[in-house]
Amino acid sequence: MTFTPVVPTHALVVGGSRGIGLGFVRHLLQAETVSQIFVTYRHLSEPLQRLQAQHPGRLHGLSVDVTDEDQMAAAISEIRQRVERLHFVINCVGFLHEGNISPEKSLRQIAAEPLLRYFQVNSISAILLAKHLLPLLSHDEPNILATLSAKIGSIGDNRLGGWYGYRASKAALNMFLKTAAIEYGRRSRQTAIVMLHPGTTDTQLSKPFQRSVPDGKLFSVDRTVTQLMAVLATVTPADTGSFYSWDGSRLPW
Repeated sequence: MTFTPVVPTHALVVGGSRGIGLGFVRHLLQAETVSQIFVTYRHLSEPLQRLQAQHPGRLHGLSVDVTDEDQMAAAISEIRQRVERLHFVINCVGFLHEGNISPEKSLRQIAAEPLLRYFQVNSISAILLAKHLLPLLSHDEPNILATLSAKIGSIGDNRLGGWYGYRASKAALNMFLKTAAIEYGRRSRQTAIVMLHPGTTDTQLSKPFQRSVPDGKLFSVDRTVTQLMAVLATVTPADTGSFYSWDGSRLPW
């Protein structure tokens, strides 16, 4: 049975205050059959706050620092008080640069603290999310747990080097979720866990690096969300553990 995530019953967007995550919130709100949408944020943005005011009782905001497992568990417990199951989860959390942390160009720039930050946000938070979401996804209806990864996390595709922390944390993310997909296959057979490369999207995350993007390859948020939703519309539980690009092609590990 093909799962069409454009019209789930209950959805969760992790990291939905801005960028691609906010784009997914807007997209899901347009689907009348989506009865409940939960969205987590670290900082509540004005656009998300306005959407909450426009959709009271349907759009529920949850303040969560994804590097804090207790906060994550509390938020998911709150979701479980409102609904018994989720049908569509998209994890849009990602970290590339902040303050004095930016992608390393050479080994001499490697430092432990920035590396730990990359792994805390990009890798560990994703597998903790899979851990705590299992009760909400383990049911008899097809459902999806999708996470934004990155092509740069593909070991097989790495020909340029550099960006050590970001590359490694995305590769770890892929391994964590590929492994989780195997366990979910035994405990939550209707769940498809998939990783998604969104392409370079016009957000704050990519802003400092957009000058090197080829013409036509810098996507708007709306285009990225539309493309990824089209990919997810083709996913079935049999596809669990897959790594997709924005155009639907499979990416190497």
